[in-house]
Amino acid sequence: MRRIAAAMILALPGVLAALPAAADPLPAVSDRVVQYHIRAALDTASRQITGTETLTWRNPSAADAVSELQFHLYLNAFKNTRTTFMRESGGRMRGASAGADSWGWIDVTSIRTAAGADLKPSLAFIQPDDGNPDDQTVARVVLPEPVSPGRSVTLEISFTSQLPRVFARTGYEGDFYLAGQWFPKLGVYEPAGMRGRAASGWNCHQYHAESEFYADYGTFTVEITVPSNFVVGATGARTSERRHANGTTTHVFEQADVHDFAWTADPDYLVVKETFSAERDVTPAEYERTAKLLGRTPDEVRLSDVEITVLLQPDHRPQARRHIEAAKAGLKWYGLWYGRYPYKTLTVVDPAPGASGAGGMEYPTFITAGTLWLFNRWPFDRIRMLEEVTIHEFGHQFWYALVGNNEFEEAWLDEGLNTWSTAKAMLATYGRGRSAVEFLGFTMDDEEALRVRNSPEARYNRILAAAWDYTPSSEYGFYAYEKPALALATLEGYLGEQAMARLMRTYHERWRFKHPRSEDFFALVDEMTGRDWSWYFDQVVRGTDAVDYDVGSASSVLVKRGRGVFDGPGGRTTVSAADAAKADAEAERTGKGVYRTVVVVRRSGGVRLPVEVAFKFEGKPVERQAWDGRATFRKFVFERPEKLEWVDVDPDRRIALDANWLNNGRRLRADSRPAASWTARWLFVIQHLITAVGLM
Repeated sequence: MRRIAAAMILALPGVLAALPAAADPLPAVSDRVVQYHIRAALDTASRQITGTETLTWRNPSAADAVSELQFHLYLNAFKNTRTTFMRESGGRMRGASAGADSWGWIDVTSIRTAAGADLKPSLAFIQPDDGNPDDQTVARVVLPEPVSPGRSVTLEISFTSQLPRVFARTGYEGDFYLAGQWFPKLGVYEPAGMRGRAASGWNCHQYHAESEFYADYGTFTVEITVPSNFVVGATGARTSERRHANGTTTHVFEQADVHDFAWTADPDYLVVKETFSAERDVTPAEYERTAKLLGRTPDEVRLSDVEITVLLQPDHRPQARRHIEAAKAGLKWYGLWYGRYPYKTLTVVDPAPGASGAGGMEYPTFITAGTLWLFNRWPFDRIRMLEEVTIHEFGHQFWYALVGNNEFEEAWLDEGLNTWSTAKAMLATYGRGRSAVEFLGFTMDDEEALRVRNSPEARYNRILAAAWDYTPSSEYGFYAYEKPALALATLEGYLGEQAMARLMRTYHERWRFKHPRSEDFFALVDEMTGRDWSWYFDQVVRGTDAVDYDVGSASSVLVKRGRGVFDGPGGRTTVSAADAAKADAEAERTGKGVYRTVVVVRRSGGVRLPVEVAFKFEGKPVERQAWDGRATFRKFVFERPEKLEWVDVDPDRRIALDANWLNNGRRLRADSRPAASWTARWLFVIQHLITAVGLM
C-alpha cells in the first residue's frame, strides 16, 4: 500500500473539477469477429427448438494459427442434477425452483465445415473450470486445418434445444417462452496480451450458477418459426415475416455489433410501442447541462431516436406507462452520461405469471423486466420495483452489451458499474429521498438501498473474483452488485461529480465494442487524475476487509481552576481549595471558562481511507480536520472557551463504503438519530421482497 496524504486526497474534488475531458469518439461499429445466421423452429408440444446455424469465425490474432474451436452449450446446464450449474445452485435461483423432471439440453446433431468436412467425430466436452465429468456446457471441435491469422472459417451446424421449465433465465411456463443461451455459441479466442493474457487461448467457461456470459461481437440474422398466434420479440429489428400454410409464421430479426441473441414468444402478450424521441424526451437544458458537465460539445451528447416495444402480460395493462417511462429514463440518462444508444430498437419483456425466473435479465437490445399485479394500484404503484428492474436491465446495454467485459471472471465491471449507474438514474428520474419507494409515508431512495447489506462483517470475499469463487455463493450479490456500487460512490466522493462523470464517459467511449478488464479501469483513473490510485483499488476491489469509522468517545469538560502553589512571572502564588471552588462555580454560572474537549475517532474496519472529521463548538462555525485513517484511532484534543456541541466523521458522507453511518456522529446532548435504524430495517425487508418475487 502506498502512503497517501489525507488532506491532498480530500481536496481532490476542487482540483479535479477543472480537468479537461479526455474525449474518445464513440466507435460506429464493432470488430465483427463472428457472423451467425440461425434458422430455428419452436415445437410447442415437445418444448423443443430445432435449428440450423451458419457460423463464420474470423481469427482475430495477428500471429496464431488456431486449430480448434470452443463452444458454449449452455442448456446442458439443465440436463441433470450433476451438472456444475445444478450442483452450485441446488436447482434453485431467485426464489424459483427447477421443475420436477423438467430438464433442458442441447444436442449438436451435425457440424461440418462449408467445404463439407465432418467435425462431429472430434466434438468433445471439456470442463476447464472444475473438471466435473458430468458437465457438458463447453465443447471443442478440431478443425481439419488451422485457421491462419486474419482468415475465417465457416461451419454448418444443426442442433436441437430442449427448453426446461423456466426457473433460471431461460425456458417455458405454459405458453410463455424465453429462449436465452439457446444455440451453440462460440467462446472468445484471446490472443496473447488481450486482457493481460500471457499466452493465447480460448476463454470459454462452464455455465455456473452465478456467472453470466462473455462472447465476441458480430452480426446476427435469426429466423424464428412459431405458431402464427404467437407474439414474438427478439434482439434487433424485425426485417420480415413469412406466413406458412401449416399455421406457422417465420419472423426474421437482424442486428449487427452485438455478442448475443435472445427471443421470446407468447400468444398472450399485449404489444405496447412508443418511440423515444431525442428531441422531445430530452430538454435543451438537459443537453446543455450534460455538455457542460462532460466538457463536450452539444453534438457529442446528442441522442438518437429508439423504437421501444413492451411485451406486456394482460393483467399488467395498467403498468404499461410505467414500463415505457422507465425505458425512456434509461435511454435518456445512460445515453447522456455515457454515449448514445447505437441501436434502433429496445424490447422490454414482462414474463408470464410463474415465470419470474426469466425476469430481470439482459440481452443486447432485449431485456426482461418483471412486476406484480399488486403494483397496478395505489399505494403499491409507488413501490418502484418495476422501474428499478427495467432501468437496471436496460443499463446492461452499456455495462455488458456495449462494454463487453468478461462476466464470468469480473462480474463487478458490469453488475457493479450498472448498479451504481442505476441508482443515479433512479435519483435523476424519481427524486432524491424517494426514488425507490413512496409507500404510506415511508420513503427511501436508491443510495440508501445500496447500503442495506453493507456490514462490518462483510469482509471475507473480494470484489474482484470469479463468479463461482464467492463463499458462500449467496455473497455474489453483495460483492458483484452493491459493494462495487458503494466503491464507485466512494470514489466519486473523492473525485467530485464532474471528474467522475468525465471518467465514466471516457471509460465507456474507450471500451465500447471491446473487452476491458479491471486493470483498464484502474489505469484510466490514474491517467485522468494524474495520481496513483492503487492504494484505493488494492484495498477496496482486490482486498476483502471492510470500512467502518466511528466516534469512540467524546467529552467536553470545563477545566477546573488549579489548586496549590504556582510559580509565575509575578512570583509565587497559592490558590486555596475555597478560591478554586469559587472560581469554578463562577465559570459554570457564566459559561466563561476553558473547556477541554477530547474526541477519539476509531477505524474499526481494516480498510484505511482518508477521512474528514467535523467539529461544532458552541457559537462557532463548523471546523474540519483531515485524518489519513492509517492508525486504528486518532485522538483530537482542544482547549478553548467553547464547549463541543457535536462531532461527525465523514460529514459529507463521501465514503459510501462505510458499513455503519449511524456511529459516525455524536452529540453531547441526546440525539434522535439512532431511530434511523428503523429505516435500515425497512430497507432490508423491501429488498428481500424484491428478491422473493424474482426481480433482482
